[in-house]
Amino acid sequence: AHISLETGQPQISRDNLKRMVAVTGRISGRDIGSTIHDIKQLLDGSDLLPGNMYYRLGGLYKQQQIAFRGLIAVFIAALALVFLLLLFLYEEFAAALAIMVSPLLAMMAVFIGLWLTGIELNITAMMGMTMIIGIVTEVSIFYFSEYHELLKQDLTPYEALIQAGINRMRPIAMTTIAAILALMPLALALGQGSAMQQPLAVAIISGLLVQIPLVIIVMPLLYRLLSRIKPA
Repeated sequence: AHISLETGQPQISRDNLKRMVAVTGRISGRDIGSTIHDIKQLLDGSDLLPGNMYYRLGGLYKQQQIAFRGLIAVFIAALALVFLLLLFLYEEFAAALAIMVSPLLAMMAVFIGLWLTGIELNITAMMGMTMIIGIVTEVSIFYFSEYHELLKQDLTPYEALIQAGINRMRPIAMTTIAAILALMPLALALGQGSAMQQPLAVAIISGLLVQIPLVIIVMPLLYRLLSRIKPA
């Protein structure tokens, strides 16, 4: 950070009848969340401010926090809407629930990925989580479409579950690997300004890393348990 002294008009600002000094700054090459985290650590863990003084964060950070709460509401609404659409599509509670479990578990992988990389959960990361819901759900529907096609070929439900995984493994793996490789430069923050999109890339990659086992293994097992499908 670079600090410089500048002259200006003498001014005394007040907030709720208390003297207030506004300190502004510009962030370059970093996201707001990690920058504010470092500022809080510096101000809370040192004696920079006397006992009768306190600080309050505002500006773009305050607007981001308001948007963050709104994004959480959108996130919950997206989950509910996807579940209702799955119920309408398959007219079967077991299939809708089995499909919804996959993106929920993928979100847990997102939290773990952000924690391992030391990235805070901010708006950019939340956008990645919302995208993971759609991506994993789409791949799950891709699997179930093959499953229902195999049922029309006189396969038993148990055989169709296994064969659908075999048939869909290759295209799912290819698209997943391609997406991860495409997002890798952003996740590694290569290039100027890429650090701002790093949480988005890390969130999506973390979800994609567990997408294949979730869709090919976990989801069919759960659907088999819910539908009580037994081996032929």
